[in-house]
Amino acid sequence: MAERKLTGKHVLFGFVAAFTVIIGVNLVLAYSAVKTFPGLEVKNSYVASQTFNDRKAAQEALGWDISARHKAGILTLGITDPEGTPVEVADLKATVGRATHVKDDITPEFIFNGSAYVAPVELGDGNWNIRMIALADDGTEFKQRVVLIKD
Repeated sequence: MAERKLTGKHVLFGFVAAFTVIIGVNLVLAYSAVKTFPGLEVKNSYVASQTFNDRKAAQEALGWDISARHKAGILTLGITDPEGTPVEVADLKATVGRATHVKDDITPEFIFNGSAYVAPVELGDGNWNIRMIALADDGTEFKQRVVLIKD
């Protein structure tokens, strides 16, 4: 049997093949990450940062505690004050979606039932978040991303 020699061409081919696979996989993963990214939180982070501390202090002064649950097709969003009393807000906008993409985002119509906001929503398995903006009676905007607990 003839002995095969390892030549420079064989080594070059091995390196080129290995790096082609590595670069190809990286490009596919980068494309997937960019394609499914939900987008920017704010259009201009510098401008948003100028009022961040004031907005944060106003939001914390409300003392609201937010909770979210999904059970048997009903999504419940609870907003309570420091004493634990349910809060009925002047306006509520909420988007329910996944943490990794916006493809499954929905905007349910919440109704205040005297103790919490409820909406009929069918959700698939996995991690879900609620991105909410509530307006207090005094005009304070309360923004929060809430992790949704599914029962």
